[in-house]
Amino acid sequence: MECPVSGNPQYTLAELAERFGLEAHGDPATVVDGVGTLSAATASQFTFLSNPKYTSQLAESQAGIVVLSAEALALRKGAALVAKDPYVAYAKIAALFERVAAAPRGIHASAVVSPSARVHPTASVGPCCVVDEGAVIEEGAILGPHCAIGPGCVVGANSRLVGRVTLVIRVTLGKRVLVHPGAVIGSDGFGLAFDRDHWVKLPQLGGVRIGDDCEIGANTTIDRGALDDTVLEEDVRLDNQIQIAHNVHIGAHTAMAGCSAVAGSAKIGRYCLIGGNAGVLGHLELADRVTITAKSLVTASIREPGEYSSGTPLQDNRQWRRNAARFKHLDEYARRLSALEKEKGQ
Repeated sequence: MECPVSGNPQYTLAELAERFGLEAHGDPATVVDGVGTLSAATASQFTFLSNPKYTSQLAESQAGIVVLSAEALALRKGAALVAKDPYVAYAKIAALFERVAAAPRGIHASAVVSPSARVHPTASVGPCCVVDEGAVIEEGAILGPHCAIGPGCVVGANSRLVGRVTLVIRVTLGKRVLVHPGAVIGSDGFGLAFDRDHWVKLPQLGGVRIGDDCEIGANTTIDRGALDDTVLEEDVRLDNQIQIAHNVHIGAHTAMAGCSAVAGSAKIGRYCLIGGNAGVLGHLELADRVTITAKSLVTASIREPGEYSSGTPLQDNRQWRRNAARFKHLDEYARRLSALEKEKGQ
């Protein structure tokens, strides 16, 4: 139902419980029309508790409804929704309150569309967009302002390019793909051959294929393949400022945090998690369900699922400098220790 004052949607505890299959506790008529944090939410807002670090805030929270786990329910005085995963439940409920302005159907007067391009009547091509020859904009797709869709590119049904997105050439987006501003997909891969005293650029003849329900962050770059395509399978989520090199293959449901990078021809499995500023070297393979923690560098293929880390933990600067001075002697120390162990064993 709609709130008569603010125009924001309103939902009762009972409605939310039924809609998302959650267990309701408290007055079923409790109404919320917005979202807030556990500490700052008002009686007309809902919030959630998933991180035990914030449990101390639960008893004093003024939120109208709190989404929480069964273990935390005893600490809640008011209305609550019990979920196996409160964070997932929160994400689904919060989506009800997100309001995105509807894009007008059709082609804006300032857009430039090639006669050979195909734009579905229900699609929206925004101000100052360019749609090049042979490009296809499918049903319900939205191109925000200043997007450039290169030759032979396809924007799948109900996909949304927020603004200033560039699809260079031979890029295919699946259905419901969300691409944030500044992303560049299908640019040249970094392919060079050294000929005696100068570089020779290798032609990048492949494309990029992105599956359904993927999300590409702001200013992220995905290079097209040298021969075969660069591929993101369905439901891959890339944060801002990520570099995906040519011929990389990323498995379905993998998520990568900001400033991470994958070098050419690496293959990332399904359900992997790559932390911020982590790197994967070229031509390596990661198994399914591998987690790489932030700032780690993957230098060898990983064949088994699990969590992997590299790098030196943060330390007091003086301590780090002393340890750093000893790094170059580690091999010497290891050899001396091995010799002492052999001598002791004689």
